[in-house]
Amino acid sequence: MADAPAYDPPLRGVRILDLTSGPMTAVGRLFADLGAHVTVANLAAISRDDVVGPHVDGLAIQTAINRHGMASIDVDPASAEFEQLLADSDILIENTAPGSLAEATLAVRNIRRQHPALVILSISDFGRDTDYRTWQATTPVLHALTSELSRSGIPGREPVVPPAELPYLVAAAQAAVLTTAIYLDRLRTAEGDLIDFSVLDGAMQTLDPPFGSAGSASAGVAVSAQQRDWTAEQMRYPIIACKDGHVRICILAKRQWRGMFAWLGSPEEFADPSFDKLGKRFHSPELLAAITRFCADKTRAELEAQGQAHGVPTAAVLTLAEALGAEHFTARGFFRDVELAPGVVAPIPVGVSEIDGHRASALTEAQTPAARPAGAPLLGTRARRGQGLPLEGIRVLDLGVIVVGADTARLFGDLGADVVKIEHSAHPDGLRVGKLTSMTQPFAAGHRNKRSIGLDLRTDEGRALAHRLAANCDVVLSNYKPGVAEALGMDYATLRRINPEIVVVDSSAFGPTGPWARRLGYGPLVRAAVGFTHLWADPHDPETFCDTVTVYPDHVAARIGALSALALLLRRERTGTGGAASISQAEVMLSHLAADIAADALVRAGHTRTDTPTPDYPWELFPTADDDGWIAVTVRDDADLQALRWVIGLPGEDRVDPDALRAWTSRRSRFEAMERLQAAGVPAGAVMHADELPGFEYYEQRRGFREELHPYGSVPFRMENVQVHCDHVADPPLGQAPLLGEQTTEIAAELLGLDAGEIADLCARGILEIPALDGAQS
Repeated sequence: MADAPAYDPPLRGVRILDLTSGPMTAVGRLFADLGAHVTVANLAAISRDDVVGPHVDGLAIQTAINRHGMASIDVDPASAEFEQLLADSDILIENTAPGSLAEATLAVRNIRRQHPALVILSISDFGRDTDYRTWQATTPVLHALTSELSRSGIPGREPVVPPAELPYLVAAAQAAVLTTAIYLDRLRTAEGDLIDFSVLDGAMQTLDPPFGSAGSASAGVAVSAQQRDWTAEQMRYPIIACKDGHVRICILAKRQWRGMFAWLGSPEEFADPSFDKLGKRFHSPELLAAITRFCADKTRAELEAQGQAHGVPTAAVLTLAEALGAEHFTARGFFRDVELAPGVVAPIPVGVSEIDGHRASALTEAQTPAARPAGAPLLGTRARRGQGLPLEGIRVLDLGVIVVGADTARLFGDLGADVVKIEHSAHPDGLRVGKLTSMTQPFAAGHRNKRSIGLDLRTDEGRALAHRLAANCDVVLSNYKPGVAEALGMDYATLRRINPEIVVVDSSAFGPTGPWARRLGYGPLVRAAVGFTHLWADPHDPETFCDTVTVYPDHVAARIGALSALALLLRRERTGTGGAASISQAEVMLSHLAADIAADALVRAGHTRTDTPTPDYPWELFPTADDDGWIAVTVRDDADLQALRWVIGLPGEDRVDPDALRAWTSRRSRFEAMERLQAAGVPAGAVMHADELPGFEYYEQRRGFREELHPYGSVPFRMENVQVHCDHVADPPLGQAPLLGEQTTEIAAELLGLDAGEIADLCARGILEIPALDGAQS
């Protein structure tokens, strides 16, 4: 649009002092890309020089990406200069090691007392308030202790560690959301806070949470309750060999099965109506065999095109190089060549949020001076309920479905917002498996702390009522396929005319523009299309793909959406107007592979990988005495190696023979081996199964899980509990997930101003819906 206003980065004016090193420098990158001014401070006797590779020409690529374009200063922590930096900052980020001299010297509690308006994000691997505070983590250890590894790979074989540094990268998104929410509240209270953030918590909740909302293919069964069954896993999101590689086909909805049936030529053996049911298809190896035969003589491109034409979600399993060469990502301009160091130019992702149609990236927008936000004129007028939650007074209209939709709005509800979910029985949320008058654990976990209104958006009257709701809301969230929100009149262009203060965030598989924008897409298809599935394979059998049951990137994409919404709410306090954000799940995933993508491009351009080989440092999964038990043992340096030798009884050896370590772990349980190694300072993690997490004392001390008896559930539900540990924020409310339309009458009266007669008339005509319980509406 020619008259569109100039892009205004949402966090412009927010000043952040970043003391971190290592992989959690990713938090500062997220803030900088949204417009915050991030200053990297190197403190004498406190700062570490931990860097994150891969290394090319001696440059640590991930660290270079995370720090690109940020001002860096050296400062004495005892100086007046440091005190002034603190006084001039809104947010402080630090990750000194618990129990270290650096932690004692920095003394964040003292900083908190001296600068009460400062929001402090204090990051550590295991938190600072548990008996595990000095334990050591690495990527495989975090994967093991989140239970992710127990679902990765073929039972009986060594678990397969997923690609990239995922635990840290997804935890960074969680940390950014929590920090931004508390800072937003600080604008109206003038009181900061100290967040005790654990990377393990963030990884468990944001990568593939076993007690969070699960995908549709879970058939309503929580990941924590599912048994390892490789055959069943292959049936959920099957990967089929074809003429030139593999494709993944997701047949979840009834209409998708009908499309698959027609595509197969309507074979009589699968004509029985029972195949309309997800469970029937999942337990039919004959059906998978028929689809496999059907695909064998066709190319990936043919199958993708035909599948999409028949309404069957289909995607080629691409290599990373093939994905990066796809026209879609070129058309969207997601990568840009950036000089990371003199003479070192590599393609870098340009921001994972699009704000008002612009890439939110410090790589493309020069930082412009802006006054620090002084208060919250809009939020200051919102009533609070006294729950001690930072987002009280904010109202969210939730149009989201399945996992991304569930989690984005649930984060707001957990932090105190009033979340109103719009849904209708004609198109129920895909997480509502089974009868609409019953409740499953995945839905209960993903939609707690929300209210539901049954409202038919296909009708003019329904859309008019939705617009009246939007007029009374701060945020609208959706994850429709591009074009659907516009058709329903729930897009930003429409809603901003109704409510100029509205913030609208949409999430989709491949983004709102580009050749793949309108593709049918679920997380498994996105993983296949961007090269992640190909990378996540058994190293001994490259055609055994191990990402079958994970829900990644849904949960982390939800955090990026929530972060974008909160950032726009912060900008609204400065400008008085709302804004729009779009999130591409594919681009979120590619951003997690950014360092590897850049390193590969540099090597192809003639640069040299300079990663130091460490052949004598064990870094793998070892068997234990448990049935199919495994432990991750990861040695980082000579100090870890020396400690490992003492623990396993080889103090005089120069190296550790992997067979000797394997023999040692094989004689012990996962937990005994882990505790003995961690006590010596060696990063080690038992590969835990999902149902073991709530009983692990670490999670008990962090209040990580809770159990509820839902009135419409058949058994007690276990779900996540605490999202943020800090001085002034309470645990999440205990609001239970609603049935479809359970609060229709309440919301229609409270927010729409309808009387009982009007509500009854709208229900009778199907514009509004309330639950039908025991054969009658109530």
